[in-house]
Order: sequence, then structure tokens, then C-alpha cells
Amino acid sequence: MARRKEAAHGGHGWFVTFADLMGLLVSFFVMLVAFSSQDQKQLQIMAGSMREAFGVQTDNRLSGIREIEGLPSRKKPKSTTPANEDNPDSAAKEENRTKQANKLQQDRDFALATASLRQALQSLPEVAEISTQVLFEETKDGLNIEIVDHDGRSMFPEGGKEPYERTRRLVQKLAGQIKLLPQRITITGHTSATRLPSRPGYGAWELSADRANAVRQILEQEGVPGNSMFMIAGKADTQPLFPDDPYIAANRRITITLMRGDPPLPPGFQP
Repeated sequence: MARRKEAAHGGHGWFVTFADLMGLLVSFFVMLVAFSSQDQKQLQIMAGSMREAFGVQTDNRLSGIREIEGLPSRKKPKSTTPANEDNPDSAAKEENRTKQANKLQQDRDFALATASLRQALQSLPEVAEISTQVLFEETKDGLNIEIVDHDGRSMFPEGGKEPYERTRRLVQKLAGQIKLLPQRITITGHTSATRLPSRPGYGAWELSADRANAVRQILEQEGVPGNSMFMIAGKADTQPLFPDDPYIAANRRITITLMRGDPPLPPGFQP
């Protein structure tokens, strides 16, 4: 009868398996403790390390995840950058040169206008005696053509809005040259100070405005286009030509201003 083979001494194979189980349980509980207080940054690094260990990341050899806080942004496309943004000083200089060129051109235009108006008055014997009543003055607003009372002669009847006949002839001769000029026109009426009581509801303001409007009508009748009129105003006695003596007749005047700036219509425009 065969004898049964006895088991080898010192085997205890189950003990090794039990020790492995205990080691895994300890590791499991350590992980539970570690995850109980999460650190977002450490968790991301651990997740990255695990992905690298299992072969998920093949291109990037650095373990962990690096994130940048804030909103994503990108550079502005070159095509949307204004041409003058790179050099604002150059744009400012160019704009200044343009303004200077426009001012010089306007100065030339006003000089030519003054010369043509003077020549027109000197070449007409019928208005030579009253042509000295026209004063030309260039200001920041434009070229002022002042029709004044010279030597105490009145340009308008006292208290009347219609000019004397000699004043009308002078305005008509001026209109022949003014209608050839492209500038916009402002007409301003002035009165002298008076000690006489004004009519109820009709004072120096109304009178000066009516005189300016009467001159506008004469200019339009002589061919000056109505769309070139910018403003018709009366200043009463607020702007005397001779402030030292506001009562003298020379303060009763009409001012026609050829204004600076772009004309209402391009030169040579034909409707």
C-alpha cells in the first residue's frame, strides 16, 4: 500500500496572500484619507501622473495638469489696426498741415475778394461818391464789408427800415461781385444809440433786423443765391463802430460778412 506524501514543512501559502490583502487595504485607506481633504492642484497633478503611467499621454512627458486662470485672449489682427495708430504723431502733423493749408487758401480767397470788390467800386463813377462808405475788415469769422454813415450822412431814414436810394445803388453794385464768390453770407444791421423813446413793440432790435433783411432782399434781387445766406441778424446799438460816441450816425450801419468755412455748394455746381 502506497504511503501518502506529507506536505512540505513551512509552506503557509495562505499567509502570503493574506499579507498582500492587508497591504492593499492599507493603501486603500491611505488613499481615502488623502482624498478626504482635497487639494485641487495636487489632485490635478495626481490625475496627470496616473494618465502618464497608463500611457494616456504620449506627447507630453511632464506629469500633472497646468492650467492658466483668466479669460482666453488673442492678439488683434493686423488688418483691423488703423494705419495711423502706429504713429499718432504723424497723423497729428498731417492734420495740422491740412488745417494750415486750408487757412492759407481762405486767406488768398478773401484777399482776392477784397481786391475785386474795391475794383468794382472804383470803376463805377455813379457810386464813387459813396464808395468811401464801404470798409473792409478781415476777422476770425470772415471778411466784413461795412456800409457805414460817412461824414454824418444817414444810410437809412431815421426810424425807417428801407435804405436811401444811394445806399440801394451801392448794395446793388456790391451784389454784382458778391454773387460770384462761393462763401456763405451773414448780414447784420446796427443802429446808433438814441435818446428818443421807441415805438411800443418796435425798438432798436426790430429796426436793425428789418434793415438787415432789406439788404438781403436787394442782394437776392441782384442774383445772389438765397441758399448762400447763413444768417440775417439785428444787433441794435450793442456793437457801435465808435464806442466813444454811440450816438453818432456812423454807428448806424450794415455789415455783410463773407464767412470762413466750406461754401454751401461746391464751386461751379449746376443743379
